[in-house]
Amino acid sequence: MKRILVTGASGFTGRFVVRLLLERGYDVYSMGASGEDGENVVAANMQDRASLESVARQVRPHGVVHLAALSFVAHGVAEEFYRVNTIGTLNLLEVLSELEVVPSRIIVASSANVYGTPAVERISEGQCPAPVNHYGASKLAMEHLVTAGFGHLPVTVTRPFNYTGPGQQERFLIPKIVSHFVRRESTIELGNLDVSRDFSDVRDIARYYVQLLEADSSVSPVNLCSGQAYSISQVLDMMAAIAGYRIQVEINPQFVRANEIPLLVGDSSRLVGVIGSQPLIPFSQTLQDMYSLGEL
Repeated sequence: MKRILVTGASGFTGRFVVRLLLERGYDVYSMGASGEDGENVVAANMQDRASLESVARQVRPHGVVHLAALSFVAHGVAEEFYRVNTIGTLNLLEVLSELEVVPSRIIVASSANVYGTPAVERISEGQCPAPVNHYGASKLAMEHLVTAGFGHLPVTVTRPFNYTGPGQQERFLIPKIVSHFVRRESTIELGNLDVSRDFSDVRDIARYYVQLLEADSSVSPVNLCSGQAYSISQVLDMMAAIAGYRIQVEINPQFVRANEIPLLVGDSSRLVGVIGSQPLIPFSQTLQDMYSLGEL
């Protein structure tokens, strides 16, 4: 495998994936410039099949990491989730399936949001999906299309749980909290502090994508997770220790979602079975790195 096509390369996750692929010597073709020296930037619109077909024929990729998506759960226009996440993926897979030589591995990013709110301690891939928002529903619809129409392609569907890290936009929760501490704000408006999430570092998630691309065996779907959950209250405590002061929290009812998922913790057994057990970046280190970058 040499030529790798990365969609969503300019996004939060894509930048780390492209960097890691380049470090490993791949010939990387990025849909969207990630800003890394050595990448080949190609232009296509996920909703424009003709432009995707042109890129696929130009690159003739040996492997694909498909990250392009609308991922902000609170995005206000429901149909855009389906146009980008579902139909966009359908267009890409149709184009790839028509190549004279199809890629040997295609990694497609779904989401742990497809699970909804299962009453289980740890969520495995065998859990019946039941999404509670349009983001999760669009990703599940995408998964069904992959299964129904593209079983002949070597597709690995990934279900990443929550992750964060240096460079994530402040509209997401963890960067919002960190940036308030960086600015030494006295107060912060948040929603439910008891919500717990399985937080990973984006650098670990990027490594998972590349290792799944390189793996000898393939399973699908596969959770990308740490197996460790932290509540928002715990995150605030960790940031107070890093910044040296405690921020006052004001609960804003507009930030409390009626269908909020109270606990999401993933079972990483299937992932470990493919890529092996590896040390992870501690979440406290992730927060410290985000805080240090913000102070620069």
